[in-house]
Amino acid sequence: MGGTASTPRPDARPEEHRDYLLGAMVGGRIYDLSSSFWEKLLLLPPAFEWSVERVNEAGALLAQNNIQTRHFPKLLVHLVWSIQEVTASPGSKSSAVKVINATYFSRVFLKYLIENSSSSFSSHLVLHISDHDAAISKLPEGDLNVPSLVLHGLLTFIGASDINPYTYMLHLELVNLLLVMMSTQLYSPMSAGFHPFLDAAIAQESYVVGPFIRKLLLSFIARTPLPSEAAYYGTQDKETGVIRKMSSAAATVFMLPYYTYTYLLSPGSDRFSKFPLADNSLLLLLVLVHYGKRTHVTPLDNDVEPCTENLAVGLHNPFRRALSSSRDTDFDIADIEQAGQGVRIPFAALFDRLGPGLTEDATILLLYSLVHGNPAFLEYVLVRTDLDTLIMPVLEMLYDVQKRTPNQIYMLLVIFLILSQDSTFNASIHKLILPGVSWYKERLLPGISLGSLMVVILIRTVKFNLSKLRDLFLHTNCLAILANMAPHMHQLNAYASQRLVSLFDMLARKYKKVVDANINVKVAVAKLGQVEGFEASEDMPTELHIYTDFLRIVLEIINAILTYALPRNPEVVYALLHRQELFQPFKEHPRFYELLENIFNVLDFFNVRMDDQQSNAEWSVEKVLQIVIANARSWRGEGMKIFTQLRFTYEEELHPEEFFVPYIWQLVVDQRNIDWNLDMISLFPARSQVELGDGHVDKQQQDIPVSTNPV
Repeated sequence: MGGTASTPRPDARPEEHRDYLLGAMVGGRIYDLSSSFWEKLLLLPPAFEWSVERVNEAGALLAQNNIQTRHFPKLLVHLVWSIQEVTASPGSKSSAVKVINATYFSRVFLKYLIENSSSSFSSHLVLHISDHDAAISKLPEGDLNVPSLVLHGLLTFIGASDINPYTYMLHLELVNLLLVMMSTQLYSPMSAGFHPFLDAAIAQESYVVGPFIRKLLLSFIARTPLPSEAAYYGTQDKETGVIRKMSSAAATVFMLPYYTYTYLLSPGSDRFSKFPLADNSLLLLLVLVHYGKRTHVTPLDNDVEPCTENLAVGLHNPFRRALSSSRDTDFDIADIEQAGQGVRIPFAALFDRLGPGLTEDATILLLYSLVHGNPAFLEYVLVRTDLDTLIMPVLEMLYDVQKRTPNQIYMLLVIFLILSQDSTFNASIHKLILPGVSWYKERLLPGISLGSLMVVILIRTVKFNLSKLRDLFLHTNCLAILANMAPHMHQLNAYASQRLVSLFDMLARKYKKVVDANINVKVAVAKLGQVEGFEASEDMPTELHIYTDFLRIVLEIINAILTYALPRNPEVVYALLHRQELFQPFKEHPRFYELLENIFNVLDFFNVRMDDQQSNAEWSVEKVLQIVIANARSWRGEGMKIFTQLRFTYEEELHPEEFFVPYIWQLVVDQRNIDWNLDMISLFPARSQVELGDGHVDKQQQDIPVSTNPV
C-alpha cells in the first residue's frame, strides 16, 4: 500500500482497485472534499482482510501525509454526510455501504493517530473549507470544527434511529467509533490532556444529548444479543495475523462485517460478549457521564494566588445532566411539563435490569451514578416493595468479598451508604422477610429480614477488612451504614444481634493490642531514646485514635438501638446481657463512659428483672429471652442520656474523575472489544492488568472519591 499508487488497469481485479484507492487515501496526492475519489473509496465492497502490519503501514503513511492532504478530516466529514444520506434513504444499499466503510476507515485511522500522534493529534483534525467546497457542500467557509461536526452527526443519528436486526451492527460500530474518539484519555495525562472529541461532546446541546443518552440506556436495558442473521464468525491466522470476518448470505446490508479488531474471540470464549451493543453502550455512557473537565481560574485580585478548580461535572457535563434529570416514562405528564422536558426512561425495566447485572463493574457504576445523581430514580428505588431484587445481589457480592476488587467493594458500599441516608429505606428493609439465603454457607438463615442480613454482611465485611485489606475508608463506610440504620432497626434477629456485639469484641481486642504495643513502644523509646539514629514511629498513636473512633461509633450504634428501638429488638438486649463483661474494661474510658452509662443502665434494668425471677431451675435461652420480651414492654428509658443521632452522608471528593476515569477505561480495555495498544496507555498500567488474565480489571487499590460525613 503505497502513497503514490498508479491507476489500476481497466481489467484489474477488485482488490487492485481497493489497494489503489486506499493507497491514495493515505498517500501524498491531495483530493478535494468534493472529489469523486471519496465516492469511489466509500463504495468499495466491504469484504477484505487487513493484517496488523498493513494497518500500521497505512496509518504511518496517513500520519506523514495528512498535514498536507487533510484526508483524515475530509474522511470524517464524509462520514457525517454518509450518515445523513443513510438517514434520508434507509433502504439504499449504496448508502449503507458508504456509511459502513466510512465508519470503519475512520475508526482504524483515528485509533492509529491517537495512539501514535498524541502530541500532534490536534493538527490532524484541522480542515479549511475553500470557497469551492463551501459552495458545493454548504459548509461554512473557513476553518471547520471537525470534532463538533462529527459528534453532532453521530449523536443525532444514534439518538434518532431505531435499533433492530437490520441496524444493530451499524449502531454497534458507531458506538465503538465513539469509544475510540474518547480514548485520548488513555494516552495523555488527565491534568494536561487534549481531548478534542470529548470536549466537542461536552459542548453539544441538550436536544442532541438527551435522545442519545436515552438510546444508550435503552440499549443497556434491552440487552439485545448479536442478531442470528449476522452469523458472525471471527478467525485469526496465527502466522500472518490476518483477521477474517464472514457473514452469511442472508445477512442484510447493515449486517456486512465491519472489519476491525472487534470480537476476534470465538463465541465459545469466556470473554466473548453475547450482548456487545448493550455492553459497549453502557461503557460509552459511563465514559461521557464521568468526564470532568478542569479549568484554570486566574483571580482578578493580584494579591491572591492563582488556583485550579474543578468545574462541577453535574453543572458542566450535559451527559451527566441528562442522566441526572431523566424521569420515568410513567411520570405524570403534568409533572413533566412543570419540571421541564427531559429524558424519559422506563424505570421499572431499568430497575429489573440492574439487579441481575450487579456482578459487572459497569452496572455497579451505573447504579451508583443513578442513585447518587438522579433524585427521581433514587425515590423510585426507595418506594419499591421488592427492594430485595436489587439489594440481594449487592449483599451476595459483598459476601464473596475475597473475590472482589477494592473498587467493587467501595462502590457497593457507597451505594448502600446513599440508600441508608433515607429513613424509609432503613425501615422497609426490616419488614422484608426472606424465606432463606441459599448463598450464605456458614449457617441456615430461615425467615431472616433483609435488614438483619445487611447487618450480618456488613459486619462480615468489616472482619474481612480487618484481617486482609486493613483499609480505613472501608471500615468507615461499613460503620456509617450501620449507624444510619441503627435507629430504625426492627426485630433484628439473634444471629445479627450476636454479630453486632461480636463486632465490638473484635474491635476491642484490636484496640487493646494497639494499646499494649504503644506501651511497649514507649518503654523502648525511654530505653533507646539516646541511641543515635533512633526515631520513634508516629503510626502507633494514629492507629490508636482510629480504633478509638471505631469503637465509639459501634457504641453509638448500640446506643441508638437501645434509645430509639429497644422494645422492637429483644435479641439485641439478650446479646448484650450474654456478653456484658465485654464492656466493663471501657467503663471509665473518657471517650466511651457516657455511651456506656446508657448501656449499663439497660443492662442493670434487665439484670434486676432477671434477679427477681431467680429460681433453682437452669436458665435457658428461651427463658431469658422471654423475660427480656416481657419487660421490654415496660421499658420507658428512664435515666437514658439522649445523644444526637449519628447520621452519615456521602459526598464525592472535589475531583471524582481522578478515580472514575481510570476505573472506567480499565473496564473498556478489559472488554477486549478493540485491540488497544497496551504499551502506549499511560492512564494506568494496562499491560500488567491484561497479563493477570483473571477477568478483573483492578488489582491495585486506588484513591476512592468517598467522603463520609457525619451530620
